[in-house]
Amino acid sequence: MPTVIVMNGPNLNLLGTREPTHYGSSTLDDVEKLCRAVGDDLALDIDFLQSNHEGVLIDRIHAAGADWRSGSLLGAVFNPGAYAHTSIALRDAIKGAELPVIEMHVSNVHRREAFRHHSYISSVATGVIVGLGVKGYELAIRSLADQGEQP
Repeated sequence: MPTVIVMNGPNLNLLGTREPTHYGSSTLDDVEKLCRAVGDDLALDIDFLQSNHEGVLIDRIHAAGADWRSGSLLGAVFNPGAYAHTSIALRDAIKGAELPVIEMHVSNVHRREAFRHHSYISSVATGVIVGLGVKGYELAIRSLADQGEQP
């Protein structure tokens, strides 16, 4: 069964309690349940990860690139959180691993502070979803399944 990785960056473990006017009331556990339900619907395994540590995310991206090349992985849904606006290292990891990534943000970053308007991840992402709440995770998983990108 093919797999989709759903990766979440820093502070996303606080979903449901952190700034609910921007991020809503769904928790990260709710997001994981949603993603697994979509995976079940599409006959996909979901590998779910959240880390506040950039190196953990980079290591997973590197491994995911090898999984994608082997044909066992369709790609990744990645909500990099604030790392979208700061991490050239994550951008380079995605590009180097040649991993299909849908960049995902719960809030509309373009309606927020100016520093959130630029993402280093977007230039190497297959697609970008912003501002659709946690529903964006479902849309991103379905998009990867529809594209069926394999090497």
